Amino acid sequence: MENKLMIFNMKMYMDISDVKNYLNEIPSLPDNVIVCPEMMYIPYFLTRYQKISLQNIYSINDGAYTGEVSARHAKKMGISYTVIGHSERRTYFQETDNVINEKVKIALENDLKVILCIGELLEDYEKGNTEEKLLSQIIIDLFDNKKINSDNLIIAYEPVWAIGTGKVPTNEEISKTVEFIKNSIKERYGISVKVVYGGSVNASNIESLNSINNIDGFMIGGASTKIDEVDKMIKVVNG
Repeated sequence: MENKLMIFNMKMYMDISDVKNYLNEIPSLPDNVIVCPEMMYIPYFLTRYQKISLQNIYSINDGAYTGEVSARHAKKMGISYTVIGHSERRTYFQETDNVINEKVKIALENDLKVILCIGELLEDYEKGNTEEKLLSQIIIDLFDNKKINSDNLIIAYEPVWAIGTGKVPTNEEISKTVEFIKNSIKERYGISVKVVYGGSVNASNIESLNSINNIDGFMIGGASTKIDEVDKMIKVVNG
């Protein structure tokens, strides 16, 4: 059976000495691991690992857009994936679903595989509006996109209230929500996609989360930058 995906979203946690130590201590990673380093460090990671992802892209390929990242240029560099719509982008940078939709389109036009993050706020969860919120994100984020298929789209379900808080939904809640996401995309777009879970995933809880049969992997934040945790998590997932 295929091992579950492990997406390492390293965010902005590592400086250059951390990166060099990480690559020295972990010279290779299994094929089911996708690494999302801070942009300036990507060339270092490309020399060692097979699957590298951007943490974010811009919705235009070229031009006078200081500080942005081009999907076209990333693809030519050897990058295979991009994360789009992470809750931190939605919250801190006010990215709307319409903005995310444009980013999904430009990524797929350039043959980058998309890791699309969706998730509900605490108020949505407490009011029982999780499915309504997720469906709205799915519909708008993927609207009018003819290029999506089962091979170039991964959905990362990350309940916003669980990211970096140490709080995690029950396994039953995660399983139910993942099934809803898969069914919703199947009904609307006719494709079966992998859905990974993210939100305070670490070496302490990954064994329990790994027992959820219908999730296809994990999006791991801060724990993915800690060498001892990486080793433990890979052993749990890959056996």
